[in-house]
Amino acid sequence: MDKAAFKRVLVKLSGEALSGAQEQGLNSDLIDDLGRSLKEAGQLGVELAVVVGGGNIFRGLPASSQGVQRELADYMGMLATVINGLALADALRRQGGEACVLSAVPIAEMVETYSIDRARHHLQKGEVVILVGGTGKPYFSTDTAAALRAVEVGADALLKATKVDGVYDDDPVHQPRARRFACISYMEVIKRRLQVMDTTAVVLCMENRVPIIVFNMTKKGNLKRVLTGEKIGTLVKEEC
Repeated sequence: MDKAAFKRVLVKLSGEALSGAQEQGLNSDLIDDLGRSLKEAGQLGVELAVVVGGGNIFRGLPASSQGVQRELADYMGMLATVINGLALADALRRQGGEACVLSAVPIAEMVETYSIDRARHHLQKGEVVILVGGTGKPYFSTDTAAALRAVEVGADALLKATKVDGVYDDDPVHQPRARRFACISYMEVIKRRLQVMDTTAVVLCMENRVPIIVFNMTKKGNLKRVLTGEKIGTLVKEEC
């Protein structure tokens, strides 16, 4: 049996990870695949938290640039993450896994309200804890929410699940010669302004010594590979 390299991790999933090629809305086949991956991860014995974005349904910042009041736009984006979290939890349960959804924005009829103690309790029970509603406050991205929750629950690492296989020194889509980093320091990410996570999130991880692993979640089996310690993607830490 494969042995886990971590006791507890937090996975940051973008909303786009739930939509696939259609870019908007929910792709049921893709969500089922994510549910299977999360269940597989739980079977390793890893305590797993997930922060999910809402960009496949609504993006607060672009909406605010089009005239929607910024605070209102951000709250609308938070509600989008709730929809995604409920869909992900449902897919995981249909796979035979256990999941709970905790929201930073109280919605008592649908989900539990987030607290650090409640999140840790569910993690210790072996449930996949899906965290929605961002930080509960406007002006903060779900990247920052992921970093904050990783620190609060005591995660060994923050896993940034993306559509690319790590961090590059340039855009690999438009620059074929772009170089992928196997390891890079927090400060180098900040200085180079690399698009790993927003600066607030990177600084929060740096100050609390939470390593970030950026990897391609679209490739089946990659989450399990990361959790068992295989060196894929890019590791972001204090020194390399």
